[in-house]
Amino acid sequence: MCERAALWLAAASAVTVIFSIAASQILLGLAMAALLLSPRRLRLPPLHLPLALFVLATLASLALSGDVAAGRPQIRKFFVWLMLPVVYSTFRSTAQVRALVLAWIGSAAIVALRGLVQFREKIEHARLEGVSFYDYYVGERITGFMSHWMTFSGQLMIVFLLAVAFVLFSPSARRGPLLYVLLGAVLTGAALLVGFTRSIWLATACAAAYLLWRWRPWAAAALPVVLAAGVLAAPDSLRTRVVSMFRPKQEVDSNQHRIVCWRTGWRIIQAHPWLGLGPEQVRLQFARWVPRDVPWPLPTGWYGHLHSIYVHYAAERGIPAMLALVWLLAKILWDFLAAVRKIPPGPSEERFLLHGGVAVVLAVLIEGIFELNLGDSEVLALFLAATAAVYVVRDRAMGAESARA
Repeated sequence: MCERAALWLAAASAVTVIFSIAASQILLGLAMAALLLSPRRLRLPPLHLPLALFVLATLASLALSGDVAAGRPQIRKFFVWLMLPVVYSTFRSTAQVRALVLAWIGSAAIVALRGLVQFREKIEHARLEGVSFYDYYVGERITGFMSHWMTFSGQLMIVFLLAVAFVLFSPSARRGPLLYVLLGAVLTGAALLVGFTRSIWLATACAAAYLLWRWRPWAAAALPVVLAAGVLAAPDSLRTRVVSMFRPKQEVDSNQHRIVCWRTGWRIIQAHPWLGLGPEQVRLQFARWVPRDVPWPLPTGWYGHLHSIYVHYAAERGIPAMLALVWLLAKILWDFLAAVRKIPPGPSEERFLLHGGVAVVLAVLIEGIFELNLGDSEVLALFLAATAAVYVVRDRAMGAESARA
């Protein structure tokens, strides 16, 4: 009974994170308790060494930071990482993982629909206030059920890529669930588009190109042409947002503020390469590390972190901690790609889930250049749940290959 309860609680935690991190963590704690009371052994995907090094480097950075109390929130955040062993230990079959992904797609469609309603409301607000929609919206974007548009877009990106993988590679896409998944993909894709989050656009496009390339190489080659045509046909505000990647609108777009963050982070890394400033210390000490040639007031933007998982973790916890995290992500990517090569050609649930897992990791790695995506508990929890679930499928695929051999 505890075993079945652990499975349902783990699934509920993984799905509700799209709506509420508080509810998800309560369910995660209950799933962990049920799992410990069950006869099922607690398992971890084969990521023990990089994960242990990341945790140890974080603890060492905290211990020597001189301000242990300030860094405790980052230690408490390790609770979210329980999603990895809980999902990996409770899910046992490809069918269970497929059901979880379908639940994510349906939930994300609801969240996306809420975001699209918010978008319509914001258009009306800008009109009533008599201001430029673009200038108004960039700082007031849609958030769904989350508190910030980066969280909202980061989660939808993960689910959207899994939905695309389903359509391209799952044999079920030729039967009943196809319309359900297509509707979810259209809604999440539309919400990502009007979310105006450029790093998400770039990461999603690159990961989608991978999926198209593995499906039909010509489709991946055609993607840039389709995207360019879409930009040319897009409304002015959307086209302006795309152009802002190269020609930002001063005091509206965040290009300059990110450069300030990265330069500040580089100064910190040069001074504290091994252990960084300590968890939470980048936020607390940011002003004193800003390069002297940067004029004040600083460009408009958020300076509570350094807007890159690579720069931020190196500055906050040291280069070894950042490299451990990169090693962990690279190993996940390697393991999924290795499993894809082992399964027979042709549509299969294993192929859909493994390719979807690869696409998700690629997107997280690319978006992480421009944003602290894995520092966000909601995005981290969903990513870990997806990673653990795909590892279950990977084990099945590798086991089947061993049996055939």
